[in-house]
Amino acid sequence: MKQEPFKFSTGVVGFPLLFVLIIWIVFWAEVRFGFRLNDWGIYPRTFTGLRGIVFSPFIHSDMEHLYHNSIPLLVLSTAVFYFYHKISWRIIILGILLSGLLTWFIGRPANHIGASGLIYVLMSFTLFKGIFSRHFRLIALSFLVIFLYGSMIWYVFPVKEQMSWEGHLSGLIVGFVFALYFRKSIAKPWKYEWESDDYKEEDDPFLKHFDENGNFIENPDPVEPEEEPKPRITYIFRPKRED
Repeated sequence: MKQEPFKFSTGVVGFPLLFVLIIWIVFWAEVRFGFRLNDWGIYPRTFTGLRGIVFSPFIHSDMEHLYHNSIPLLVLSTAVFYFYHKISWRIIILGILLSGLLTWFIGRPANHIGASGLIYVLMSFTLFKGIFSRHFRLIALSFLVIFLYGSMIWYVFPVKEQMSWEGHLSGLIVGFVFALYFRKSIAKPWKYEWESDDYKEEDDPFLKHFDENGNFIENPDPVEPEEEPKPRITYIFRPKRED
């Protein structure tokens, strides 16, 4: 079983912040310069609509739409980068492409825009991956996702007009498939040396500094000083020569 440790790096928060910053800049540019990028969304079953698979996550209809997507996108992508850093980019990139492609197949004839498809990929993946992994930290993450975003499950059904439930459903399906496909990539925390199965207490160099009563011993294995070699004196006898 392939296992990976939890790691924190600047990219854990940096990349999610950058992604959120980009979608805000795109929205600001639309408002500031009067652009209208909705036509660059996913328009199902048309050739030009395929471009929306890449561009739609960066396009939002209004401030409310942008706001409601920004926070869960930041939280869930940060969780993925932290707990699944080795596969995080594959989850993000393939999640955008596959959820967008599925939306292109099943969606209504309208422009589907917004990062919600990716958000549902991340939500579904973290939820089911934690359950499948049986790792206590990842299960706790799954419960946190349920607590924060469990209500999102209702929006995979056509319960609200002018909302791309097809994109939500596509993201949910893709995230579930990712959780199955990457089920062997189980993250685990770093283990200390004494937590390993082959650890032997008597061989630990640190513990040798303590006696059976817990008293500290500065030199547990004192080295006896070597005896200095005794000087060797050699006498050479030369008999006296008679004339």
